[in-house]
Amino acid sequence: MSILSIRDIHKSFGTLEVLKGIDTDIARGEMVSIVGASGAGKTTLLQVMGTLLRPDAGTITLGDTDVTRLSDTALSRFRNRHIGFIFQFHQLLPEFTALENVMLPALIAGESKRAATARAAELLEFMGLSARAEHKPAELSGGEQQRVAAARALTNRPDIVFGSLDTHNRSELQALFFRLREELGQTFVIVTHDEQFAAQTDRCIRLADGRVVE
Repeated sequence: MSILSIRDIHKSFGTLEVLKGIDTDIARGEMVSIVGASGAGKTTLLQVMGTLLRPDAGTITLGDTDVTRLSDTALSRFRNRHIGFIFQFHQLLPEFTALENVMLPALIAGESKRAATARAAELLEFMGLSARAEHKPAELSGGEQQRVAAARALTNRPDIVFGSLDTHNRSELQALFFRLREELGQTFVIVTHDEQFAAQTDRCIRLADGRVVE
């Protein structure tokens, strides 16, 4: 059963057409990689699928919702509730502790501080970071920061998580993605240059010149 469907997605920046009619479906619990040469449109596709960029044409349906029809305010609320992101450079807020960083999506969604704290503590324990909960990002290793970012992405129990996998801390993050999929049934769409990782995912979407070629 598809959790995400995109149809005839086009996206241009000025006169440069980056996505040229993309169609694909992502099944619930699936781990999908997006690969292709630099400039093929991988990151743009990820941002469009994750609702961070609006397409110029086409539809994006997540669950039963056509997100291309939502207003900016409704889309932000929907994204917070249903979509998680694990960014390559973590994007943790430096002035907050690990626990506070993980709590933020729940607080934004209107959860009580008590419920948000309990959920964040549960996720940090799952990530093996309970002892680091009161540490700020600068006091954490790169791998620990990645696990905090992953916990934050999972705080609101999203339908789908988008992320990127580069060479830095690659093996640890790769193992984490598979563990989250196996233990939590999480759906992932990951942009990567790592063909070895891509070969281990359930399916690989290969882009060339803004189109799916494989």
